[in-house]
Amino acid sequence: MFTGFAHAAICVPDVEEATRWYSEVLGLQVLSPPYEMAGAAIERDMGELVPSPVVVKAAIVGLGADDHVLELIEYPKAPGPAVEPGRPVITRPGLTHVGLVCDDLATTRNELEARGVEFLTAGIAEVAGLRTTWFHDPWGTVFILLEKRLEDRPYWRQYPG
Repeated sequence: MFTGFAHAAICVPDVEEATRWYSEVLGLQVLSPPYEMAGAAIERDMGELVPSPVVVKAAIVGLGADDHVLELIEYPKAPGPAVEPGRPVITRPGLTHVGLVCDDLATTRNELEARGVEFLTAGIAEVAGLRTTWFHDPWGTVFILLEKRLEDRPYWRQYPG
């Protein structure tokens, strides 16, 4: 049935600005620069999800040319929900955060802080064989940075035992 994960999509109010932030601040590669889709094909694909006329602006960012990417997506013609100011919340049902693996958590955190990234945790924690810290993008999407103790194992198999 399923053969793998393709992407996670992050809805943003301005895809060009978000693409710059994810590229310049997080250092992700722009694999597909911002583009716009409108017309019959996208109406057939998303017409039951987004009010007509369906217009989608999107970009793809990631660490390499594979299917493990983030899609930055904007719906410029759709009415957006009210923005809730304040600290991002990860306890609502639905997508709560995106995990990024790094090789040196302290250095990565320092570099991101120097670029103005706002962290949600004061320091670095050690849990389940991982070192972790949390931050968010300018639009409220929450990320966890993970440093694996055992490089040859996936992040979810780091716990000793």
